[in-house]
Amino acid sequence: MKSTKALFLMAVLIGAVIGAGCLGSTNASTPTKGKSFEGQTLTVCSGAGMIKPMNELIKMFENETGAKVAVQYGGSSDIFGVLQTTCGCDVFIPGAWYYMEQAMKNGYILNGTVANLTYHIPVIAVPAGNPKGIHSLKDLTKPGVRVVLGDPKACAIGKVTKKILEKDGLWDKVKPNVVTFAPTVNQLLIYITTGQADAAIIWEDMVTWAQSKGKIEVVQIPPNENLIKTIPTAVTTCAEKDGHLKVAEAFNAFIANHTEVWEEWGFKPWKG
Repeated sequence: MKSTKALFLMAVLIGAVIGAGCLGSTNASTPTKGKSFEGQTLTVCSGAGMIKPMNELIKMFENETGAKVAVQYGGSSDIFGVLQTTCGCDVFIPGAWYYMEQAMKNGYILNGTVANLTYHIPVIAVPAGNPKGIHSLKDLTKPGVRVVLGDPKACAIGKVTKKILEKDGLWDKVKPNVVTFAPTVNQLLIYITTGQADAAIIWEDMVTWAQSKGKIEVVQIPPNENLIKTIPTAVTTCAEKDGHLKVAEAFNAFIANHTEVWEEWGFKPWKG
């Protein structure tokens, strides 16, 4: 009887040990699910006017996916040059459709990935108090008004501004008042907030920037005089060549879907 009990106890102990071993091996072999693009990288080329929302979106994407995003900001012409000469962009986000169109024509873009993100609306910016009484595009031609404009050869706002003024027959009349042509829209904002100029044409969304608050006023340009543009995004053929296609596609979709971030920074999401 004692022998039977001993054998029973031994069987229980062996079973417990085996069971514990099985449980241990099950836990050890359970894979830990990592982030979708952990350890992967991509390079984004973005117009300088999108620096605020893009910085926020990049952080969100990195935290969610584990990817690392390098970003190069600049005038739309500058970042197009990077794409053209070094194939240094996996995702291309210029400040105007014109540059996306040029990239598509030259075969730098995967056309099926092109999407409009937001509207880009030009407005007249003046220092707080509007000391020179600027209320229209025509007022930019008044004697003694110091105007700063984007360089038409360097940035999207410069190209659009020239077209607006030409359309309204004002380009040659405003040019004598232009004290400088800036390579990025960000620099135009600095001229106005520091009192170095009396008027500039910038993007409406920049009014939300902290450095703008209380320092500038905005004069709307009537729709019939204005040229409202869109900000597009697309994955480049470079992403396909350097093995970053999937993460680039994910980022491209991510920034298009998070419309709340664009709205937070004063952009009007594309509704087309």
